[in-house]
Amino acid sequence: MVLNTYPDKLWLETPLIRSIHISSLLGCSVYLKLDTLQPPQSFKARGISHYAQHAVRTHGPGVHLIIASGGNAGLAAAWAAKVLGVKCTVYLPHGVSQSTIDFMRKEGAEVVIEGDYYLQALQRAQQAVEAEPNAVMVPAYDDPILWEGHASLVHEIKSQLPEGTAPDAIFCSVGGGGLAAGIIEGCKSVGWDNVPLVTVETHGSNCFYQSLSLNEGPFAGNVESRKVPEGTTAEYDKEHNVTVAHIAKLTSRATSLGATSASAGAVKMALQRTGGVKSVCVSDELTMQTCLSFTDDHKTLVELACAATLVPAYNPSLFRELVPQTDKPATVVFIVCGGFKVSLKDLKEYERIVEADIAAGGEWDVALNGQSIKIPKVQ
Repeated sequence: MVLNTYPDKLWLETPLIRSIHISSLLGCSVYLKLDTLQPPQSFKARGISHYAQHAVRTHGPGVHLIIASGGNAGLAAAWAAKVLGVKCTVYLPHGVSQSTIDFMRKEGAEVVIEGDYYLQALQRAQQAVEAEPNAVMVPAYDDPILWEGHASLVHEIKSQLPEGTAPDAIFCSVGGGGLAAGIIEGCKSVGWDNVPLVTVETHGSNCFYQSLSLNEGPFAGNVESRKVPEGTTAEYDKEHNVTVAHIAKLTSRATSLGATSASAGAVKMALQRTGGVKSVCVSDELTMQTCLSFTDDHKTLVELACAATLVPAYNPSLFRELVPQTDKPATVVFIVCGGFKVSLKDLKEYERIVEADIAAGGEWDVALNGQSIKIPKVQ
């Protein structure tokens, strides 16, 4: 079925495994969709290669793919371009690790460092596209063709779960909303529109959460009662009839979630879906602790943007707020979306930060659809 839906796909059909560790902790069947195993090491391989194939079909083999990225989207574009045999240039802001740059160059991409922030790199990339007739801008997260590629995750999950099983919830991380939009589209396509979607992001990099809060939808209270945080501006998008939050400064260490504004189209889809969206924000320190726990249990490194997804998996009280207990054991899926930006050195640093944060005492603050949940700081 998946092959028929995407007959020319470049990405891999990745494993869906049942985690005995998390299943035992939560008392339900927990499945992990391992998109860490894509060639460029993240789910971005799906939508971006799907878009790149569309660009080649539309513009021919002389097309020049240009993308602005903080890392993972650029890696996916470089990989897809090499497979397709076309030219690729990636615009990056200053501060991207040398290992990420080297990975892109190994895939044959030209790398241009421009600006201190993603938006500055994006502006320079747009200028390059305007100056070259054969150039096409590859979107990092905001395009329906991209979402169509990401939707393949859900088609695969349906074919991999036990026959006749629909999940009681799907969990994913969210930055600008591209992955979430793909999952929403995929759920609609396979008849799972009523399956709840839980999106997780970090405080300080939560434009999707803030955007949902600016609209009538899942959040508690009315829109007028919700304050726009300092450093955030609200902008109405006429095309999609939603209000989108724009964050002036990102402070989270989960840099792959670092979109300053969410896709208005993705926000609209989230607000309208039958199964709803439960939007969660967690601290960097709680995410770091989860990253360490997941690595210890599954012997797999994931970057912070991916570990955010897994925070409810390692905190049963939070999980039960999101998936209430019933007589029937739940089945849930966590999208292990991957990401290249993690190292053993990072894990050692996370360990020090978490230990210091726990020693300071108190509780971790988790936001859920406008409500606050406290998680005790324990090792």
